[in-house]
Amino acid sequence: MTQLIFVLDPMCSWCWGFHPIIETLRNDHADTYTFALVMGGLRTTGQMEWNAKSKAYLKQNWDAVTQTTGQPFSPQLLNQTAFDYNTYPACKAVITVRELWGEDAAFSYFSKIQEVFYAQGTDITDIELLTSYVTQDKNRFLDFYHTDRAELLMHHDFAKARSMGANAFPSTVKIDEDGHMVCVNGYKCLEDILKI
Repeated sequence: MTQLIFVLDPMCSWCWGFHPIIETLRNDHADTYTFALVMGGLRTTGQMEWNAKSKAYLKQNWDAVTQTTGQPFSPQLLNQTAFDYNTYPACKAVITVRELWGEDAAFSYFSKIQEVFYAQGTDITDIELLTSYVTQDKNRFLDFYHTDRAELLMHHDFAKARSMGANAFPSTVKIDEDGHMVCVNGYKCLEDILKI
């Protein structure tokens, strides 16, 4: 069966805009595709300085995503005086869920933490908060999250994304039954994804 791999980051605004398309594909096209989730690692060392300029940049992006996709954004995060825009913990949390409970669980978890970050303005850089959204064994999640293997898997995801040519988020990689691969970078509408 043809595979669609979504290369995403939980704290990427265009990935949040892409969320309804992913859900439509997974709900309506499961007979055509299998689906996988790879973390891209947007800002895994917290490289963004938190000031008026960076907030204005984010606001502009968020407004563009809303205009294009209709996805909601809470201004709560932009009102904070300090914030470390570090996607590392959230990426590693998604990979932990995927490793322990599979792709479907990872998609559900990814969706939840995306929603609370963007639609509710909740800080998802905190491991305790990330753990609170795990619906399975929270202790098992935490134990694995802190292992060297979780770290290795996360860096493997980042390397896999680059090797597939996914240099923007979201990216969609299609691999057909013969192993032919096509990577489409950036946000695309449902019709464009189906035409890949």
